[in-house]
Amino acid sequence: MMAAAAAAEAGARPPAGPGGPGGPGGGRRAARTARSSMEGGPGRPGGPDGPRGPRGPRRPGDDNPTDPGASGGGGGRRRRRAGGGDDDGDGGTGKTGWKRFIPSWKLVMAGAVVFAAGIFGMIAVAYANTPIPTVTQDTADDQGSVIYYDDGKGVIARLGTRRTPVTIDQIPVWVQDAVIAVENQSFREDNGIDFRSIARSVYSTVTGQQVQGASTITQQMVRNYYDGLSQEVSVTRKITEIFVAVKVDKSLSKDEILTRYLNTIYFGRSAYGIQAAAQAYFKKNVKDLSPEQGAYLAGRIQNPDRFDRLEEAGDMAATQERYSAAIKNMAEMNPEKYGSLPTKSPTMPKRVKWTRPDAYKGLNGYMITAVLDEMQKKYGIDKEEVEKGGYKITSTFNKRLMTAARDAVVNNTSGLSKEITTSLAAVDPRNGQVRAFYGGRNYLTDEWNQSTMSQKQAASAFKPYVLAAWLDSGYSLNSYLQGTGEVKLPGTTPIGNDHSGPASVDVIKATADSVNTAFATMAEKVGLDKVIDIASAAGLDRARLEDAEQRHHYLLSIGSNQVTALEQAAGYSIFANQGKHYETHVIKKVVTKEGLTQFKESDTFKQVISPDAAADSIVALQQVVKAGTGKAAALYDRPVAGKTGTNNENKEAWFVGFAPQLSTAVGMYREHKGAEVTLGDIQGATYPTKVWHAFMQEALKGAKVEQFPPRANVGMPENLAPSPAPTPTETETPIPPDDSGFPGDDWGPAEDVPVDPPTEESRECLPWDGSCEDPGMGDGGGGWGGNPPGTTSEFSTRGRDTDDG
Repeated sequence: MMAAAAAAEAGARPPAGPGGPGGPGGGRRAARTARSSMEGGPGRPGGPDGPRGPRGPRRPGDDNPTDPGASGGGGGRRRRRAGGGDDDGDGGTGKTGWKRFIPSWKLVMAGAVVFAAGIFGMIAVAYANTPIPTVTQDTADDQGSVIYYDDGKGVIARLGTRRTPVTIDQIPVWVQDAVIAVENQSFREDNGIDFRSIARSVYSTVTGQQVQGASTITQQMVRNYYDGLSQEVSVTRKITEIFVAVKVDKSLSKDEILTRYLNTIYFGRSAYGIQAAAQAYFKKNVKDLSPEQGAYLAGRIQNPDRFDRLEEAGDMAATQERYSAAIKNMAEMNPEKYGSLPTKSPTMPKRVKWTRPDAYKGLNGYMITAVLDEMQKKYGIDKEEVEKGGYKITSTFNKRLMTAARDAVVNNTSGLSKEITTSLAAVDPRNGQVRAFYGGRNYLTDEWNQSTMSQKQAASAFKPYVLAAWLDSGYSLNSYLQGTGEVKLPGTTPIGNDHSGPASVDVIKATADSVNTAFATMAEKVGLDKVIDIASAAGLDRARLEDAEQRHHYLLSIGSNQVTALEQAAGYSIFANQGKHYETHVIKKVVTKEGLTQFKESDTFKQVISPDAAADSIVALQQVVKAGTGKAAALYDRPVAGKTGTNNENKEAWFVGFAPQLSTAVGMYREHKGAEVTLGDIQGATYPTKVWHAFMQEALKGAKVEQFPPRANVGMPENLAPSPAPTPTETETPIPPDDSGFPGDDWGPAEDVPVDPPTEESRECLPWDGSCEDPGMGDGGGGWGGNPPGTTSEFSTRGRDTDDG
């Protein structure tokens, strides 16, 4: 009772005055003082009988006049609990136990709103900071290049990505609808993304079932077209792709998006883009495709490589299923236009037969590599750039002549050992174009191009360069030279002949009979430097010429240097074209995918020897065919000239000759287990001449008959041997020249001017027609043309399985 009365008395006191020195009047100390007073202790400041202390700091509830702790020293913890009921710890909510940890629904809603705002804010920032790419992927607009024959129409090969861009108006509406039906039915209405597909994709990805694409046509386009969007499967890439797709959808029309998509997407059969696919599967342009064909192509987009493999294996089920889905979706999208398709055309349309292309098969591989080499070396465009740059490259190769070269070699050497290899190269002397060559039967089984890569000793087929140096130095054909015995020249083993002859021969006779001693002394007179200058200017490799001079000295004059068939064909062009040499090349022009001519062949030339020296050289070289070692090369209907060549032990054999329109070289050698061995009884005058004749006869069939210029008879006689007593000779009637000028692109057989060969009974022997006579088979003056006595072989050999007959 006393405690209650004391409490009541304390609660009824008026507001305290200034506190005494007893300290703070509130808090725990005041409570303790009150208890002390009730217990009858002495009065203290702040107690019932003492002065009140200063008011303590405010706490929750201090302003409440009903709170016992609102005045003076009554605001302690115990007093609050007594007045506020906080002893349960539920904050006044009435919750007890675990329920007090559950937040109120208002708090949950507020948190959700804040979280959502943060997420959407981040998305908005990410979207705003995602730019539309301005650079296309390196491969997005790749177009394969085409290499043509010399006419610019016949195709040798298509390299790289098969793609031909088209515009939307070239793509029929039903083809567009077929693609939309199977790839993205909402394409015309959506904003670049499909939320239902995205949700399905996210669910599959999160649950670990698989990472699905769920991409719209717009998303696929930006992924395949723009740089910076990789093909990796990841959530980050997917989000970026979505942002870009939405932005692209706002910036481009649906037609533009669909056009880029259809020009970029892969359809199988190495075809990129709808136009290439139309050609690959139906041999049609896209504008000519039917709705069924459009549906078939649209169905292939899902997994083209797999469908290729299945169809090649004869399994059509997968592509038939996709075709059925395509026409079903088309019918559902537009029943009025396509509703009858599933009933009318339930089976996918017939496709053209296809085998995986191998552009390098057969002769093509040799031509392709020759073109690619020149693109790299001359124009700085490598193979990779060619394969994606969309170039149209017109080569110098003539399809008919390429076939003629192969047939001439194969048909005339088929009975020989497989170890014997034959090369052939033909060059137009009027412009330097490589018209044809034979480097092997099949590039896929042997990449070595015999005509351009096999370097063999020239033997006596090098002597015309010495002849050219002689005449260009001011000496005439009427000069007399040593015809028998041996000549000993500085730094060189003695040079002799392998056949007997007169003690002195003129230059024409020395050439026709291939007299070694005569050419060695001619080279000494003019100097090897002069010979090398002319030969290198005519297209032979100068480094190899100088190496042969350094090691063999005057043996160079009879062919100790190494050459290729192509070099020899190009070299002899100086005789056929009045001493001029055009750079040998295999590309006529290069056109970009925009239709601009980027490169074209040069029409400039080098005057290697004078026209008169060239004319007189022809006189001597014609005698090789008319009466010398190369009689088997004579053509019945036109003049030709040339030179045979056979080196020591018959290891290499040549015939190089020309008509005014064409210079051709044929070389042969034999390789056994990686080492070069003798050809046996094969010499330049035998099989090489036979192959040359067969090729030139076919190559010049129907072509205009052109004459060589008449003998110029320039220079002064320079007798290096006593001249024999003169004997009367008949004077040849000179044939007037036919100045045809630079031919440009007009070379080729005149198919509308057939030339029927005369019968044996009716025809007369023309002055240049050695075929009327016994052609003979000896080289006459081959002698040493290869390995000089006491020297080692310089043969270029390699291990290979010869299969070119």
